[in-house]
Amino acid sequence: MPVRLNQARLRGSLSDGELAASPGYPSAARLARGPCAVIECVEAIPCNPCEPACPHGAILVGQPITNLPVLDEDKCIGCGLCLAACPGLAIFLIDASRADATATVSLPYEYLPLPRRGETVIAVTRDGVACGTAVVERVLTPKRNDRTPIVTVVVPREVANQVRGIMPREGAGRDA
Repeated sequence: MPVRLNQARLRGSLSDGELAASPGYPSAARLARGPCAVIECVEAIPCNPCEPACPHGAILVGQPITNLPVLDEDKCIGCGLCLAACPGLAIFLIDASRADATATVSLPYEYLPLPRRGETVIAVTRDGVACGTAVVERVLTPKRNDRTPIVTVVVPREVANQVRGIMPREGAGRDA
C-alpha cells in the first residue's frame, strides 16, 4: 500500500524503501541496462500527464485518474519525454550503465540561471541535503518542454538513486 505524502511529512520525507516499493520505481537491474524513468509519485491525486507523454506506453495511470503511475520498465527506453510533463517534478531519468563507476541523473530544473555544461554543482537529495558533487553533462531546453529545462548530471553510481536536485557551488561566481 502506498504511503501517503502527508504521512511521510511527519517523518520528513519518504524513505528509499518506500519509494522503491512504489509502482513507478524500476529495479536496480533495469537501471543497470540503460536510461530508465524513475517515478517518485506516491500520492493518489488527480493527475495524468505522464501517461500520454510516453510514446512507448511505459507509463500507465488508467482509471480512475487518481491511480499511481505504474512504470513498465521493459517498455521504457529512457527518452525522458515524461520528465517535463510531470507538474510535480517527480520523474527522473537514471542511467547506471556507464562503464566507469558513475551514473547520470536527468532531472527537471526550474531555476535561473541554468547551469552550464561542464560546470561542477552540488548534488542534493530529495530532502535538499548535499550528497556530493556532480558535473553537468547537458542542459536541454526544447520547446516541447514548456519552459522546463532538463539537466543531466554525472554522479558517482552509489548516489544516483539519491540525487534529486542540484544547486550551484558556494562562490561559483555564476552570471544571472
